[in-house]
Amino acid sequence: MAWIRIIHEKMASGKLKTLYHRITGGEDRAVANILKVHSVHPETLDAHLRLYKTIMFGESGLSRAQRESIATIVSKINLCDY
Repeated sequence: MAWIRIIHEKMASGKLKTLYHRITGGEDRAVANILKVHSVHPETLDAHLRLYKTIMFGESGLSRAQRESIATIVSKINLCDY
């Protein structure tokens, strides 16, 4: 099992705190671990969020439901809980 150092929500500051706030909508909610793995380098978290937004919401010949279905199937094939 890999161990990746992460910065928890209550310890975040600067750009990371801003990104966590954007992810949670400003509420006192947990940020998913799949996103917190980027916490040591907030620039990669920002890039991850922009990529996700483009893939899931950008112009495409696929509907949102089709995109979600593909993501779910790929995750299942990869034995990934996310």
